[in-house]
Amino acid sequence: MYAVIKERGKQYKVEPGQSIEIDLKEDTKKGDTLELTDVLMVSKDGATQIGAPTVENAKVISEVQGHTKGKKLVIMKFRRRKDSRTKNGHRQKYTKIKIKEIIS
Repeated sequence: MYAVIKERGKQYKVEPGQSIEIDLKEDTKKGDTLELTDVLMVSKDGATQIGAPTVENAKVISEVQGHTKGKKLVIMKFRRRKDSRTKNGHRQKYTKIKIKEIIS
C-alpha cells in the first residue's frame, strides 16, 4: 500500500513506516500528529484510486520526529572584469515525519 501526497507544492510517494523530510512546519514539535489530506493517489491491494484533484475521504496520518537542516549550499556570483564577487550560503530547514497509516 502506498499513496502520493502533496505538501506545499511538492509531491511525495509514501508508505506506512517510511520516514520523509518535508519543508519546515514551524508550528509542530516532536511527537505531534499530522494529518495530510491532500492525497493525490492511493494504491491498495493492486487497486488504484486517482483523485481529481484529490481522493475524497483519504488522508495520511504521520508523526513528527523532529526538525533538521539540509546540507549547506554555497551560491557564488562572479562578474568578470568588474572586481565584483558575492558569496552567499543557504541551509534549508526540514521537518522529519514518519508515516503511520494511510486511510482511504
